[in-house]
Amino acid sequence: MRIYVFGNMLIKEDNSALLMVSILQKTFPHIQFITVDPNENFPPEREKNVTIIDTVSGISTTLFLDFSDLKNIEKTPISPHDYDLLLHLLLLKKIGKIDSVRIIGIPMGADINKEITEVKRIISSLL
Repeated sequence: MRIYVFGNMLIKEDNSALLMVSILQKTFPHIQFITVDPNENFPPEREKNVTIIDTVSGISTTLFLDFSDLKNIEKTPISPHDYDLLLHLLLLKKIGKIDSVRIIGIPMGADINKEITEVKRIISSLL
């Protein structure tokens, strides 16, 4: 299993997922955690079902989101902080490049020690 990790280490509000990677790799050594820029060749060719960990604005606790949630989010002020990612994922779905997306959404500026337990629980439920 691969999980793609998004974020920006230089921006405190956007680095929670990146700070969790080393902890998650120790807990789930059989999962490949791949740090990527979603605007650069994402997702890899022939990868139809993607799992992402990213920061989400407008939430107060870690959530699990999929395409049905993204379609609802598109119409509300609560969305993944990088609206381009939301649009990118919906376009990839529309043109058949991906079939599904699962996002583990972490609140902006989250305390990773507080949220890591929920992130681990969500990942365990995906196995």
